[in-house]
Amino acid sequence: MAFSPHIKDLIFNNAHQDYCVCLLATIGEDGPSMSPKSSMIVLDDDHLAYWERAKRASLDNLRNNPKVSVIYSNRAAAQRGQIEHPGGILRFYGTAEIHERGEYRDTIRTMLQEREIDHDGAEEGYAVVITLDRAKNLDGVSLR
Repeated sequence: MAFSPHIKDLIFNNAHQDYCVCLLATIGEDGPSMSPKSSMIVLDDDHLAYWERAKRASLDNLRNNPKVSVIYSNRAAAQRGQIEHPGGILRFYGTAEIHERGEYRDTIRTMLQEREIDHDGAEEGYAVVITLDRAKNLDGVSLR
């Protein structure tokens, strides 16, 4: 089963304007960490991707433990009928892979919103691709 066009559109096109960016959860030596990732995209039905330009705790954590979860929460979208669960919360779980250079990194960068491509420090960023194990709403119902 594939992600619906609504989910892809909400995360890619509307997350920033709806003030509902994705939160990336990683685990590091100091414990859990949550970081906003406004560049998150649904790459395809098995992958999410984002542009890592901050290069702080999340990147360090991914180098030591690539297991991640991503939370997207948009109650307004749920109220508009764009997300089936009334809370508008979507959860994604998977394994991240960092692409510091190369053609794949460059291809991911071209898929981002212009505001992300033109952001200060974006040129030095990395593509991070998350291979999904599962994706569910708050009730545990699969999104794909």
